[in-house]
Amino acid sequence: MKWTKQDLQQYIQAKEYVDTIILPLIPFHFSTDSSLEKDAFQREVLSVFIRELEKEITGRILLCPDYNYLKSADKHNEAKRINSWVDNTRSQPFNHLFFITADSSWKKFEQDLKGTLIWLPGIVTESMQVKERQSVIYSQVQQVSELIRSYWKDNK
Repeated sequence: MKWTKQDLQQYIQAKEYVDTIILPLIPFHFSTDSSLEKDAFQREVLSVFIRELEKEITGRILLCPDYNYLKSADKHNEAKRINSWVDNTRSQPFNHLFFITADSSWKKFEQDLKGTLIWLPGIVTESMQVKERQSVIYSQVQQVSELIRSYWKDNK
């Protein structure tokens, strides 16, 4: 389920079945012109990936709005802000929380987060043909959806 009025109405009706949140972590910055296009492309790829992942495992997850932060921000402070957000979600019956990002710098702060970090390396490039990109994204969606399902199995 996405963060839309219609899907949230559906979530409220089926709350006991939706036990997983996915929160995309999206960096941005304007400091260097040379990386603006590259970063924007990675964000676009991550957005496609997350939409496809939501379709793949719909019915049990709630896809939250993106968490945007400055790329140069102190990750320790950002982790505190994210954890405050996580604490707020505890009023709902969520058992699993996944953070998905293409920003490898989060790996150093993974243990500070109250959830599971999934880092997607930027293996999709602008030079790839559209079909090749789709194939790579589909493969990643399959792998990550299986990873998420393994968490569900472990908690039964």
